[in-house]
Amino acid sequence: MAKCAFLGLGVMGYPMAGHLAARGHEVTVYNRTGAKADAWVAEHGGQAAPTPREAAAGADFVMACVGNDDDLRAVCLGDDGAFAGMSRGAVFVDHTTVSAQVTRELAGLAGKNGVSFVDAPVSGGQAGAENGVLSVMCGGDEAAFDAAAPMMAAYGKTVKRLGETGAGQLTKMVNQICIAGLVQGLSEGLAFAEKAGLDGRAVVEVISGGAAGSWQMVNRHETMLADEFEHGFAVDWMRKDLGICLATANENGAALPVTALVDQFYKDVQNMGGGRWDTSALIRRLRE
Repeated sequence: MAKCAFLGLGVMGYPMAGHLAARGHEVTVYNRTGAKADAWVAEHGGQAAPTPREAAAGADFVMACVGNDDDLRAVCLGDDGAFAGMSRGAVFVDHTTVSAQVTRELAGLAGKNGVSFVDAPVSGGQAGAENGVLSVMCGGDEAAFDAAAPMMAAYGKTVKRLGETGAGQLTKMVNQICIAGLVQGLSEGLAFAEKAGLDGRAVVEVISGGAAGSWQMVNRHETMLADEFEHGFAVDWMRKDLGICLATANENGAALPVTALVDQFYKDVQNMGGGRWDTSALIRRLRE
């Protein structure tokens, strides 16, 4: 059993930290809104700390799952940041989806303090976090990954190192690029079925087992057909992720024409007031 800290108790971090506690690890949590941390302790035990530094003090592993680059810097750096409280030889594991640039920046600063850094963004959504079956894509030093992998297995079904620092974040970008095109294609297909007078559920039953099948089709077609989007991964967060993808493509010369187009479609959904709707809400703009 290990001593762990978990920074960030949103829809993903809250259950992920819970799985660590369920495995018997000693877990200290930090959340920007302290009431959320207190609620987690009431449910799972362990303890809450008022700052990332205090949460990280004496921890073997410090996990973070926050919002964006600035949020990650805020919990890592400064007098109250996690890096100031971590001991030499400890491992920082970042589950936030951020830019590869900030990952390399923070990994370098951690290394100066004798702390290892593993970038480990996740895929699988809230349901995957709650059920402990996330896909965790990792980058960083191999020894640090090997040490942290058993910890991540508490909430990850697939935990894999893809390369050196930043490789995890780059792989998460591939994930989001693929999802964007899939969701738009599914939205167009279901909207077409509606216009054609077909039973959308019957159509999905027939085609989901063939070449058109996907996780999105199986898990989102019901709510898409019912025009229900108050769940899942928010459009605002998807646009944040796609912005990272497009900026990185601009740097490395990759062509992302479909991703750029779908990003603008998500902007349309935001303008419809759907920033907090699930990403499958792309179909709603086709119904307008």
